[in-house]
Parts: sequence; C-alpha cells; structure tokens
Amino acid sequence: MTFNWPHMLWLLLLLPLLILFYVLLMRRKKKSVLPFAQLGLVREALGRGQRWRRHVPPLLFLGALTAMLVAVARPVATITLPMQQETIILAMDVSGSMRAADVEPNRLEAAQAAAKAFLEDLPTYTKVGIVAFAATASVVQAPTTNREDLISAIDRFQLQRGTATGSGIVVSLATLFPRAGIDISSLIYGRDDPRRERDNENRPIGGQNGEAKEEFKPVPPGSYSSAAVILLSDGARTTGPDPLEAAKMAADRGVRVFTVGIGTKDGDTIGFEGWSMRVRLDEESLKGIAEMTRGEYFYAGSAVDLKKVYQTLNSRLTLEKRNTEVSALFAAAAALLATLAAALSLWWYGRVM
Repeated sequence: MTFNWPHMLWLLLLLPLLILFYVLLMRRKKKSVLPFAQLGLVREALGRGQRWRRHVPPLLFLGALTAMLVAVARPVATITLPMQQETIILAMDVSGSMRAADVEPNRLEAAQAAAKAFLEDLPTYTKVGIVAFAATASVVQAPTTNREDLISAIDRFQLQRGTATGSGIVVSLATLFPRAGIDISSLIYGRDDPRRERDNENRPIGGQNGEAKEEFKPVPPGSYSSAAVILLSDGARTTGPDPLEAAKMAADRGVRVFTVGIGTKDGDTIGFEGWSMRVRLDEESLKGIAEMTRGEYFYAGSAVDLKKVYQTLNSRLTLEKRNTEVSALFAAAAALLATLAAALSLWWYGRVM
C-alpha cells in the first residue's frame, strides 16, 4: 500500500499521546474515589467483565481515529478488478505453414480448438471480431457477441500462401476504429501498387461518403482499455507491411497486442504440391510487437500449451490489477467503529463515554 499524502501519517503520532492521556485520566478517577472498606466486595460483585468492558468503547474509538487518520493520508492499494473489455480482435495466421504437425493434430486445428475454448470462457457482453491473415488480411467476422457466428467463422479458415503479420494488425485496427479512415490498401500494398485500386474488399474503412473522419491524436501505449488484439502466428513475415511499424500504429492508439507464437522451437518440415520447406517460429518479431504495445508474448509449443495460453489471456482480459485509492474504505471503517463505540457506551453506561 502507498499513500498520496504520506506526510499526513505524522498525525498518527497523536495516538500514543491520547493513550497516555486516557491512562492518566483513569488513574485520576481512581484516586478521587473515597476510601471504602468493603471496596473489594464491591469489585467481586461486579465481576471481571464489568472491569474490562469499560475500556472497550475507548479502544473502539481509538481504532476509529486510527482509520480516519490513515484515510486522510489517501491510501492507494493494488486491487484486482473486473475489466469492461468491450471488443477483442482475434487475428489468426492461416498461412500454409499452419499445416505443420509439430503441434498435434496440426497448428491450424490446435489454434481453432483453443480459440473456440477461449470464446466460451469470455463474458457474454464482450464483442469479438476475427481477422484471418496470410499473404493479405481480411475480416472474416465483424465484432459480435454471437458465439455461434464466431465459431462458424473459425471453422471456415482456409490455408493460403504467405505471411503478412503486419497486415493482420492493420486490419484489426481498422476494425476497432472504423471511423479512423485507416487506408488499409495503401498500408498493405503501398500507394503505387496497382492492386490498391482493384482491391475493393480492403479499401479504407470509415471517413467515406461524407462520413466525418475522426481526428487522430497519439495516446500512451496500452492506455486504451476498451479493446485489445490477440495475434497468433507461427512464422516469420514474408510479405506486407513491417509488423513493428503496424505495432507502432497500435501503440499510438493505445491498443495492446497480445502475441501468441505456436510451433516447436526446432520447427517442422512441410510439403505441398511437390515442394517442401522448413518452417520455424519467429519469436523475436512477436515479442517486439507485444513489447511495443504494452501487451504480452506467449509461447505455445503444443496443443495443451496453447489452451493454457488462451486461459491465461482470458484472465488477463477480464481481470486487471489497478492502483485504486481506498480512502473511502478506511473512512467507512472509522465511522463503523465510532458508531459501535457510542452504541456500547450508551447501552452499558447510559452515556457516550
């Protein structure tokens, strides 16, 4: 626990003085009592309970005063609270290397199974969108709370050539910020590429047909708490924009990108239509993306590991630790103790201490 106004804790030094004052007051009262020969008999009649309970209300009041002085110092504690994560984008690699069988039954099927289990554990109010990327990227399911639509979209994945990790991030951002006017085609193909003019599917999202385009102002990385991107990939980028440049776009918008690397450390050899190649996991790129956006990198070397990763991500995205001022809790405790002290004093002695 920390304190916003730690200098106010010096007031706690008043408590020993109050205790000393109370002790002196009790001694003075004892001296003021007239000598009484049968005082021992009276004490025995009253019983021990009558002697100690007179100190209970003052002790409760002392506790109330302590809690009040701590509240004045504005204590701050780290508390785990539910997050109101509104939208999560699952950016899934569907490149040809996902057919590698080093993660059983293969990387793609393991990723599909883990993603569906992840959806089942998410709160029902959280919207999820799905982006698939290979040589390019596209939205296969717009953000929705309908889990059946999401599972159907995951089941429809088809393997393609190429790995454009940066494109997956760009399309995910355009899905999260539809009015930002992100020019997807220019970012994916470059402004001079003729495919930019022919690409109707990946045209800029938002800011068209007279729709007002939101003004962009960079924010601190990781500060946008309403959405996050989970990016799963198994290989190095072979085409598309630089993943770190795309990660910089996410960082400037405060969006955290959690990256998941799937595949064994040694990789695997895959063959298709007469050719074969060795596919290895590019951890450095995925770690860089996560670090830049204040996300986190997870390694999954097996189907079991992948399910555990998604379980961990679920807890990361539904619960978060926050530094929260808890002055109100101490103030409430002070009020409760003071009320209890006054009530006991009235009950036992007919007066407030």
